[in-house]
Amino acid sequence: MAHILLSSRLQMKTRLRPRALPPLLAAGSLLAFLLGGSSGAQVQGGAGKDGPAAEFADSFSVGYVLVPVVVRDGARYVKGLDRNDFALKVDGRPATFESFESRADAPASLVLLQDLSGSMDAGERLIWSRSAASYFLDQAGAGDEFAIATFSDGEQRIDIPFTEDLGALREAVATWKPWGKTALHDAVAHVPELSGSGHNPKRFALLITDGVDNASSILPEAARELVRSAQVPVYVLGLDSGSPYPLNGEGKKVYRYADVLNLLAATSGGRYFSVSSTLDLNLALAAIRDDLRHQYVLGFATGDGSDRFRRLEIQVVGRRAVLFRRGYTGPPPAVGAGR
Repeated sequence: MAHILLSSRLQMKTRLRPRALPPLLAAGSLLAFLLGGSSGAQVQGGAGKDGPAAEFADSFSVGYVLVPVVVRDGARYVKGLDRNDFALKVDGRPATFESFESRADAPASLVLLQDLSGSMDAGERLIWSRSAASYFLDQAGAGDEFAIATFSDGEQRIDIPFTEDLGALREAVATWKPWGKTALHDAVAHVPELSGSGHNPKRFALLITDGVDNASSILPEAARELVRSAQVPVYVLGLDSGSPYPLNGEGKKVYRYADVLNLLAATSGGRYFSVSSTLDLNLALAAIRDDLRHQYVLGFATGDGSDRFRRLEIQVVGRRAVLFRRGYTGPPPAVGAGR
């Protein structure tokens, strides 16, 4: 199916090609993924529609790490914290951070990753998708920027690179039309690449999908490992995909796509929202916006050392409910970085 041509002010769509995963990523079982385990062998994928599975390989090594943090006390957001209220650990060792952003009105960079597979044509899913995009565009403030990427039938496309041109963004959203199969995990694997060109310390990605995957070349745990290397929390709107970990008649947990989406969000420091009505959607969008508004951002430079996944921990004085990304891929923090 040919892509709809946009007006001349819109950027040409760019197709993202599968790339090789770094060797540190492991191919574990889906059960290991659901239980939160990670492994370190080679990533495997299922065979794609054109033959053997594509390989993803690129190390998203970083020279400067941004750690978005949301702090709550029960249902209330904690405001007015300063840098001395935060303690950072990398691989269990105390680390310093050089930059600290706490302004509620600081500009943000949003990556919108939209599922346009054929199943998104069911019910109100496409209407909800457009409503979600319009919500954040309507809320845009000075300096906010947006990028739109879509995926369907095994392809991932950058429709609009990061821009503040709201008119161009709205026009792109208006052209959305579902078709083809879903390669959800392949698309999610590109979140680090997509988000890396953002210009603002505050940033996040919004994945809108019904959760069904029938065309990916990589397994869900491989996508999760790549998302860990992103500099952004990933918020997921699961349209008609259900609540995570439902119980069967015997009181046992039943795993399904919602679980995969939920763990994908949690890994990056984001959240998963099950959307089955307009009310669900409105509540989810308001919650995401509140998280972004009350987001603190810690930053530190990396130094010399091997590129590998490094575990992050954030502690806040007197607080327990802290939402943050769980790690990054790259060298260790620079020695002697000032706090």
